[in-house]
Amino acid sequence: MRRALTRADLSRRATAHLMPFLCLVAGLTVGKAAADSFTGTFSIAARDSLTGELGVAVQSRAFNVGKAVAWAEAGVGAIATQALTNESFGPNGLDLLRAGANAEEALTNLLGADSGRSHRQIGIVDANGGTAMWTGVECMAWAGGQTGDGFTCQGNILADETVVPAMADAFATTQGTLAERLIAALVAAQAAGGDRRGQQSAALLVVRESKSHPEYRHRFIDIRVDDHPAPIDELRRLYDMTLVMDLAEAYLELAAEHDLAGRIHLAEKERESVRMALWNSVAKEPKDAQALNSLAWSLAIRDLYLDDTLEAASLAAELEPESPEILDTLAEVHWRRGEFDVAIRVGRRALDLSPDDNYLIGQLEKYEASRDAGQRQ
Repeated sequence: MRRALTRADLSRRATAHLMPFLCLVAGLTVGKAAADSFTGTFSIAARDSLTGELGVAVQSRAFNVGKAVAWAEAGVGAIATQALTNESFGPNGLDLLRAGANAEEALTNLLGADSGRSHRQIGIVDANGGTAMWTGVECMAWAGGQTGDGFTCQGNILADETVVPAMADAFATTQGTLAERLIAALVAAQAAGGDRRGQQSAALLVVRESKSHPEYRHRFIDIRVDDHPAPIDELRRLYDMTLVMDLAEAYLELAAEHDLAGRIHLAEKERESVRMALWNSVAKEPKDAQALNSLAWSLAIRDLYLDDTLEAASLAAELEPESPEILDTLAEVHWRRGEFDVAIRVGRRALDLSPDDNYLIGQLEKYEASRDAGQRQ
């Protein structure tokens, strides 16, 4: 038998736990005196039916909401636990899913052992895309949720009943990666009114399977904005930075895994994610030379999208014409396009800026050998 709620329970800040393709919004309170201890939260947890990714995104008028709300494990499921948050729902729910329970069975088990269930809000997505959601009768208004194909959205202390449907619609209609769709859901929820008490923190968690990177099983994308006046905007900014500096290379490595396994369609999807990031970086204002250079290099060394890559590398060189690193990328792109004379000219400019760099010396020798042979060497 579970113990009764204590004053320590009631003083706990309401937070939210999000999992793959699960959209949740929570905020619970017990009695007027404890109201300030609870937070309004909206979240989404979901599963990508193509890649198998599971993810959670959440925003709340509470500090560090991501720590309590978002729980996910690749091949297992995703859970968002919020309102008067029972954080044990996260790890215990994943244990149940890992043992073979589906989302509904896991939810029933968790609530059945919890005497405080009338104050809880939880959403679960299992590895097959099954969903289950609960909003306790004592969650603060407006509180409720909506499930869809492989996702669940939920929240409490919301502006009104339009917030959750806006979240669900944005997730269902947005194109792109799971992470991008989860962020779009948060943006839509906030535009519809969001947490009626305001904004403070947000988080994004995505997990996925990978043979070469077992760490992705628990953390592929993990971004938290713990305290910020516009946490969703900041989450978006940090995600864009993560995509360019980290995820692009990861997606390209995952594409190679899919190629080896004969999953050509999935490989193309991973590569297209990076191409879209490149296009966005080219169109973005103000432009970021380092972001353009990083994406151009990752694609160039794999002979991918060389026309787009040349545009990005050229823009980067215009922004930072005295950077040997950026000029090296531009020279590499020209070399891979068979434009050996141009590659040599740009390579010499890079070497002039860093004359003792043995790597750049080797690059120039490669370009000159290719010109002399009439083909890449």
